[in-house]
Amino acid sequence: MRDEAIVNYQQQHILVLGLAKSGRTVAKLLLRLGAKVTVNERKERHDCEGVTELEECGARVVCGGHPLSLLEEDVSLIVKNPGIPFDIPFLQQAEKKGIPVMTEVEIAYQLSEAPIIGITGTNGKTTTTTLIYEMLKDNRHDPLIAGNIGTVLSEVASEATDEQVIVAELSSFQLLGTLKFRPIIALMLNLYDAHLNYHHTRAHYVASKGKIFKNQTEKDIAVLNADQNDVVQFRREIRSDIVWFSMESEVSKGCYLSDGRIVYKNTQREIEIILPISEVALIGRHNLQNVIAAVSVAKAAGAHSERIREVLRTFQGIKHRLQFVRELKGVRYYNDSKATNAQATRMALESFNNNIILIAGGLDRGEDFKELHTRLAHCVKGVVAYGQIAKKITEVAKEAGVKDVMMVDNVKDAVTEASVIAQTGDTVLLSPAAASWDQFASFEERGDMFIQSVHNL
Repeated sequence: MRDEAIVNYQQQHILVLGLAKSGRTVAKLLLRLGAKVTVNERKERHDCEGVTELEECGARVVCGGHPLSLLEEDVSLIVKNPGIPFDIPFLQQAEKKGIPVMTEVEIAYQLSEAPIIGITGTNGKTTTTTLIYEMLKDNRHDPLIAGNIGTVLSEVASEATDEQVIVAELSSFQLLGTLKFRPIIALMLNLYDAHLNYHHTRAHYVASKGKIFKNQTEKDIAVLNADQNDVVQFRREIRSDIVWFSMESEVSKGCYLSDGRIVYKNTQREIEIILPISEVALIGRHNLQNVIAAVSVAKAAGAHSERIREVLRTFQGIKHRLQFVRELKGVRYYNDSKATNAQATRMALESFNNNIILIAGGLDRGEDFKELHTRLAHCVKGVVAYGQIAKKITEVAKEAGVKDVMMVDNVKDAVTEASVIAQTGDTVLLSPAAASWDQFASFEERGDMFIQSVHNL
């Protein structure tokens, strides 16, 4: 399935930068492949997880900073944690010395016998990745799922065979550190302002996402959102065959909506009715976009239409993405902790008609949340805000005329206050509009706290 030979790491000296999950995993993988591995972490040893285990596996671990002396050693390449910026002095010096710097996604590609389907975009990646994975579970495919969805891609790729296919969720951080990575199918869902504290400019963010297409050839397939101009622009530099998806209009090839139905048009311009929209189990217009994107990818990958229909009729979403938690005293509680920016929260709000009590809050990354104004005015009766963005969110809510607006210290208190405001027929929605890192290690931890708090009411 590969055009290139799988890379041999035997006796190469590789520096792994960062002791997060992906760093620990790729370090152990490289050791098993015979590499000489040094792991470097800026945090002190007592604050790091897995140091002893790595040392027992044969790695050298250096904690407490990024000493430039490490670059004086005979380092073949650096595999960095995706969250570490390229512009730190250590990596700038590595670049001057001509040392290749990559993320473990590149290692995964170099090792994988299985072809990779890559999914990226600002919002909806996890849901779409899971949909595609489920759609490919038929008698012609043996799919695996990995990447930013929670399973380290290089670990899965190292065990995959050429009879399988890997469906991988990919972030801009991961893609920025790729060199030759080439998915056989690459999907760009959408592009909104995000992670600008890391990328500094929107142009850099968009270009990082676009690396998913960089090494594709005419043998490969690119799946693009026809409704977003920033995504459409990639067609100018893409060499692969292009398949489209659209919520707004018919496309020349791909998936679109017509007369209340999901329709797919193949290369021969033959039209197939996939399913009436009314039969799709997932709620929300934004999830409908995820659905048609997934259909485009799955059909391009050769999935059976009956399997696609079965998934669409039964798949109700995944944890932390508009997850229904419980109904109590006529009030329905939903966990959308994965909504880490204003666009995601706006789309979550569009999934419900009215009478929403919104819980929002988290890390302040410079957004002003003005784009939430219309939805807040239209369908939200209460806002309970916490964390670093609490003041910004409450200001926008008051400007929108929301009746009940308050700030609290944390998610637990927010659930309590929201339950007091809520009446029969209302919806309490955790959709934070911000990253979790001011109070939580991850959006999963934040969502779990919400779920626990709801069940404690």
